[in-house]
Amino acid sequence: MQDKVVYEYAVIRVVPKVEREEFINIGLILFSKRKRYIRFEYHIHEEKIRSFCNEFDLIQLKENLESFAKICSGAKDGGPIATLEADEKFRWITAVKSSSIQSSRPHPGLSADLNATFDKLYKELVL
Repeated sequence: MQDKVVYEYAVIRVVPKVEREEFINIGLILFSKRKRYIRFEYHIHEEKIRSFCNEFDLIQLKENLESFAKICSGAKDGGPIATLEADEKFRWITAVKSSSIQSSRPHPGLSADLNATFDKLYKELVL
């Protein structure tokens, strides 16, 4: 148990028509405050999204998700949020929104290998 660290994760979702409240899981964000770890990845399921809303702007979706990736990686062009600590970045990305990109509520867990845990969750929940 001493080798395990607490982490939190949330599933990133696209909501093609916000008024319908239907969503498709497209990404995952996981962080551990103790390890100062944050990881974000996404996969755009174009066919699924088009089945919900044929006119959905996939280019804008990709740009928005890339901005999340820049924030998590601390990229210089990621804006002021990219300079925050991992937990603050996580809280900003997972804050409740009524836009076409939303997240699940954060879920906690324990892990001895954060990358392996991320990979497992990503395969189960996104791909």
